[in-house]
Amino acid sequence: MDPYIVLGSAVIGFLVGVTGAGGGALMTPMLILLFGVKPSTAISSDLVAAVVMRPIGAAVHLRQGTVNLRLVGWMMLGSVPMAFFGAYLLHLIGNANAAQANVQRALGAALLVGAAAMALRYVLDRRSGHTRQGIVHDITVRPLPTVAIGMVGGVVVGITSVGSGSLMIVFLLFLYPMLGANQLVGTDLAQAVPLTAAAALGALAFGHVELSVTTSLIVGSVPAVVVGSLLSSRAPDRYIRPAITFVILASGLKYVGVGTTELGWALCSILLVAAAVWLVSARPWQKEPDPTGAGGDGGLPTVSAAGPD
Repeated sequence: MDPYIVLGSAVIGFLVGVTGAGGGALMTPMLILLFGVKPSTAISSDLVAAVVMRPIGAAVHLRQGTVNLRLVGWMMLGSVPMAFFGAYLLHLIGNANAAQANVQRALGAALLVGAAAMALRYVLDRRSGHTRQGIVHDITVRPLPTVAIGMVGGVVVGITSVGSGSLMIVFLLFLYPMLGANQLVGTDLAQAVPLTAAAALGALAFGHVELSVTTSLIVGSVPAVVVGSLLSSRAPDRYIRPAITFVILASGLKYVGVGTTELGWALCSILLVAAAVWLVSARPWQKEPDPTGAGGDGGLPTVSAAGPD
């Protein structure tokens, strides 16, 4: 096992648990760019590791009651067969770097559009005062568009190991807009279990998996995804949705071809701008007014001069 891969996969596993995204979208580039793993091997090894990692996160959310199993079933209907088909397409593409690069650039553009749309929706919700407080078990499932989301995500995850979180959660957030982000994360992690299993079977069948890489990914990511899932299942929506948007933005930038150094500076700049905007809007240094109207008496209750009745 490579200890550096273990450490990197732990960081990404935590992000997967918190946001449901960032597994293949960040894990695969890490293996390719930082550790020199061949793209087809990185994709397949990541898929096999996800078969162990994602059920752990899904189990945490199931225990917390943030999963709609009916919604998961409709997504599986589209995603599972198409994931195996996507793995077969990857086998046909083989080592054709140009074809894989075209798929990655198209996916990166889709993720950037999704991240921008999520950020815009978040701003509009804040201005209008809308809250995402729907109960995941009480929603009316829309079968046809849900199956379509599964099909699109299945093909993409089979080819690139991305899609089950980074792309599909964007679609779910807009198809079921009243649901809180933590509920969508839980549902997405649950549906990703059979999806990644199907894609991993395809990867094993067509022979691109490297055992040492896969083992390192599992050792690092599994404990981290438990911590991240516990956090996301309990954290307020206003914290989880920006985290999802940030991870999807990072994934999109990487897949459209932004270099590692440039990506690091871009993400640091985004975090600094976001922190400045928050400071200006929230003004945490200002003392909040006392809602009891106690004034300057230290908040002690006033005692009436009148005696008991």
